[in-house]
Amino acid sequence: MEGLNQTVTHFVFLGLTNHRSLELVLSVIFSILYLLILAGNLLIIVTVAWDRCLHTPMYFFLGNLSFIDICHSSVTMPKMLFDCFFHRKVISYGGCITQLFFLHLCASAEIFLLTIMGYDRCIAICYPLQYVNLMNLKICGGLLGTLWVGAILHSLIQTALIVHLPYCGPNVIDSFFCDIPPLMKLACTDTHITGILIISSSGLMSLVCFVILIASYAVILISLGRQTAESRQKAFSTCAAHLLVVTLFLGHCIFIYTRPASSFPTDKLAAVLYTMVTPFLNPVIYTLRNKEVKNAIKKLWN
Repeated sequence: MEGLNQTVTHFVFLGLTNHRSLELVLSVIFSILYLLILAGNLLIIVTVAWDRCLHTPMYFFLGNLSFIDICHSSVTMPKMLFDCFFHRKVISYGGCITQLFFLHLCASAEIFLLTIMGYDRCIAICYPLQYVNLMNLKICGGLLGTLWVGAILHSLIQTALIVHLPYCGPNVIDSFFCDIPPLMKLACTDTHITGILIISSSGLMSLVCFVILIASYAVILISLGRQTAESRQKAFSTCAAHLLVVTLFLGHCIFIYTRPASSFPTDKLAAVLYTMVTPFLNPVIYTLRNKEVKNAIKKLWN
């Protein structure tokens, strides 16, 4: 291999659809969706920071989840919306690699944070008397720092695996953003080993986090059997919102990254769901099912 990027200096996106009229309609819908993502998640961040009643580990992590959702959607959506105004959708090689790095940084950070939030709920429900000592501010800060270190390392590994593949043409990506599966298809070499390494890091990370979350909720369910009906209802309300977010996000990640690179019509739909729909649904799920957040928003509004 003589050089990493022999001839390809840019990539061309095919976008979501080849129909111009449908593309314009989708651009309006996704523009509104992006504004709602920004507004909804910023509202949660401001509410958690403003209301002292929400200065607890659960809402501390919820505010960080909203921050990650804003970053996650901002990696792909502004570029996609900008490209809707042009017939030819182009991104430079460096821009593509940068987008891929931050996409996986935000995605892995969200997976790790959702896992930590599951652990937090497990401690709060199963060990309420020791919760203050087990989940104090220092521990929460340490978990958050570990989260970002792990996310950066994971994203660097994923990016390095892609950068070391040669790209000598073609340069057309059948998507609306740069990601590992479509880029692997364009490499001018056998990507079998690279695919195994990527599945081992991304796919197994998602699966391991999912297993940890399932184990946490199994412990929670066992613990709820010994609690009062009121406590069970409150715990179920909180856990149901978190479990729904986990299923939405991790389900898409497992579907995309735990199989070899290929082209399925459902891939674009899955990409839309985990880069746009999930960041929009997270604040909706947590505010509509959480009385404390709703009351804090009302007080902030007043």
